[in-house]
Amino acid sequence: MIKPAEVRRARVLVVDDQPVNVQLLEYLLKTTGYENVHSTSDPRQVVALHLKYRFDLIILDLHMPHLDGFQVMEALKPLESESWLPVLVVTAEPDKKLAALEAGARDFLNKPLDTVEVMTRIRNLLEVRLMHRESREYGARLERMVRERTAALGRFRSAMDATTDGIFLIDAASLALVDVSDGACRMLGFSREALLRIDPVALGLTTAAQLERHLATNGAAHETDIAETELLRAGGEGAVPVEISWQWTENGSSKLLIAVARDISERLQAQQHLKHLASFDALTGLPNRTLFFQNLGETIELAQDKAWRVAVLFITLDRFKIVNDSLGATLGDELLRQFSNRLVRVREQRDAIGRLGGDEFAVILSMTREQHDEAAHLANEIRESLRTPFDLDGQQAILTASIGIAMYPDDAVEPETLVKYADVAMVRAKEAGRDGYRFFTAGMNVQVLARLDLEVALRGALEGKQFVLHYQPKLELSMGRVCGVEALLRWHRPGHGLVYPAEFVPVLEETGMVVRIGDWIIGEACRQIAEWNAQGVRDIRVAVNVSSRQFVEGDLEGVVRAAIRQHGIEPGMLELELTESALMTNAERTIAVLERLKKLGIRIAIDDFGTGYSSLAYLKRFPIDKLKIDIAFVRDIVTSPDDAAIALAIISMAHSLHMQVIAEGVETRAQMAFLRRHRCDEIQGFHFSRALPAGQLAQLVRKNREAPEHPNVDDSNVQTILVVDDDVDTLSALHRLLRRDNYRVLTAPTPTEAFELLALYRVQVVMCDQRMSSMSGTEFLSKVKEMYPDTMRIILSGYTGVKTVLESINRGSIYKFYTKPWNDAELRDNVRLAFRHYWMEHGPYDDRKVPRTG
Repeated sequence: MIKPAEVRRARVLVVDDQPVNVQLLEYLLKTTGYENVHSTSDPRQVVALHLKYRFDLIILDLHMPHLDGFQVMEALKPLESESWLPVLVVTAEPDKKLAALEAGARDFLNKPLDTVEVMTRIRNLLEVRLMHRESREYGARLERMVRERTAALGRFRSAMDATTDGIFLIDAASLALVDVSDGACRMLGFSREALLRIDPVALGLTTAAQLERHLATNGAAHETDIAETELLRAGGEGAVPVEISWQWTENGSSKLLIAVARDISERLQAQQHLKHLASFDALTGLPNRTLFFQNLGETIELAQDKAWRVAVLFITLDRFKIVNDSLGATLGDELLRQFSNRLVRVREQRDAIGRLGGDEFAVILSMTREQHDEAAHLANEIRESLRTPFDLDGQQAILTASIGIAMYPDDAVEPETLVKYADVAMVRAKEAGRDGYRFFTAGMNVQVLARLDLEVALRGALEGKQFVLHYQPKLELSMGRVCGVEALLRWHRPGHGLVYPAEFVPVLEETGMVVRIGDWIIGEACRQIAEWNAQGVRDIRVAVNVSSRQFVEGDLEGVVRAAIRQHGIEPGMLELELTESALMTNAERTIAVLERLKKLGIRIAIDDFGTGYSSLAYLKRFPIDKLKIDIAFVRDIVTSPDDAAIALAIISMAHSLHMQVIAEGVETRAQMAFLRRHRCDEIQGFHFSRALPAGQLAQLVRKNREAPEHPNVDDSNVQTILVVDDDVDTLSALHRLLRRDNYRVLTAPTPTEAFELLALYRVQVVMCDQRMSSMSGTEFLSKVKEMYPDTMRIILSGYTGVKTVLESINRGSIYKFYTKPWNDAELRDNVRLAFRHYWMEHGPYDDRKVPRTG
């Protein structure tokens, strides 16, 4: 343990070509008790000074004339064993920090210096340096002691090496190994020198408690202790099971513990083999019925403690007997082995699966109380794993499975009863037509039947031409022109009418049907583009969503090329929208495919940006044209400083990477105005239009081309004041008063309406009451400061408690504070001063350009 006094006596050198930095660090060190502080402003002196004083820490600036910090560290390396440089570098450049650490520095300090950080890092590094030096000195002493003891024990060497067992000699005083036999080295794969450096406890010879028990016998002649343990094998290649016996001996004045280790690997392997035969199925290697019920019982015990639920899935292969009889028992066994491997890949936990006999298998699944669909999801994954044919010695076999599900504690609490009920549910699944699953509980079966009915209906929907695309327009904010659409899938389900994606797309994803449907969407979108072109509705880019499964399992590139070629459209009229998770699935392959599509002319967009997990490093590598801001950040963009900051950060980052930005879910004029003001390129959402059938979309585009949604006239030079007060009488009075000075006066009785007006108009001065029902004036103006920092913010209130207001003024949230009732002339003068202050900072203001607006 390093004492504080030792740290204060440590030798420290400060190296910086700036005298003021040297003086600052010297002052900090000496005033906090450091006794040996040296300094230099010439980096060429560092090596000579270190040779003379052997500093415990060198605080080194990286940027200096003559020699920079990296060159100084290179010159110091020959003076330090193992190039352990006691160097703390100082830099203001983040990209130099990693390079400094790789060059040998122990740590770094940021410029400008933070006093607490400086003193903390100096103390920590000095403690590490002193402990490092103390450790080396202790190691040297220990090595000398070991060599002396080893020489005294030389007479034991020939006898030790004559046996195949491993023999270890431990000094009773230091509890360190002093000699080992050749048999020990062969057994563990270490050299003698390497083995002697290992602590006996770390090697596995014994525990600290056992050593104390051996020492307590004080070398009694009858002392013998035999135990089974495992010894560490060299290279991290596992451990060797051994049986160890202990004895004492004396070497002059020293006492030695002798451990004799015998390898018992073969004996344990035989025992393990017998245990495996008793607990595991010989054909599949899965737990057999006995072990499965044991594992299920332990799972239920844990679930009882944690208030979890446990599902048991009872599985049989449909028509397995036909395959077994026609192909023979050998290939039937091979099919069971392959199916068990698929089960392991789906469930991943081998001990949660069991073969109960024949073609009957069972799976255990633990869930929290809130998880309701996990058992059904696992059943579907097992069914999907059977879609790929089995290869049985060159013959293809396709099987389905019937699955029964029982739940603990809903259906039963005993393992045997739970499995029995799952078996009953499996029989019901078979009776219902196979290739399905059933829950034992009647209520759950209703949900399962509805899900299966939905799945069956979906499987016939594509062939039945029940799918259709609707198109939601995208508005280019700078021109007010429809520049594209997003293709959205709809399902005309017979007997149910139009079904929206939220109800059926998750089923498409889980079953894998999304790949085929996705291919159809791309082809239909290209066909529609060609049809619109023929009708004279041109330059409408269609965006199509691509799922991760479509990217991984399908041939996206081939499908896109074929659709473009078939319908003869320009590739640039098709845009693919991918989520961040889809991009990150096999990123290298994704980049290659997207780059080829980009060369073809296809545009690429990231959908729901900001909600996934792709890093900026990957974002630079993908050939992305556009980012779509997720609706989660758009919904409250007008009222939430956090959402606004995230959206604006995305816009700024995208533009710096030469990408366009589109915001989805825009539902109000205020949201659109806010995004337009901050240079968002495009928007889509209900404010402009819902998703429309192709014919209605064409009509909307023609109408828009005739009369685009032009942005508002630039009002940056209109002197505008926003007055917020939940007393409408006060609002009316202030409106009449302030209009006399030719201002555009906006009024809002709530902060929510005020934020909408701030988004719609350029406001220079905001005046609000302190006491409002939904939010105080200071809280409101604090948010205004975050979102509109250029505004001049004024509190006008009759509330006498001014402490909160004064704190807000000190934080800069409020420009001025006036009390009610006000003096008309004085208030008008102060508002004029607020506008003058604004225009001095952001002007000049030319009132000749702006007529009075009322």
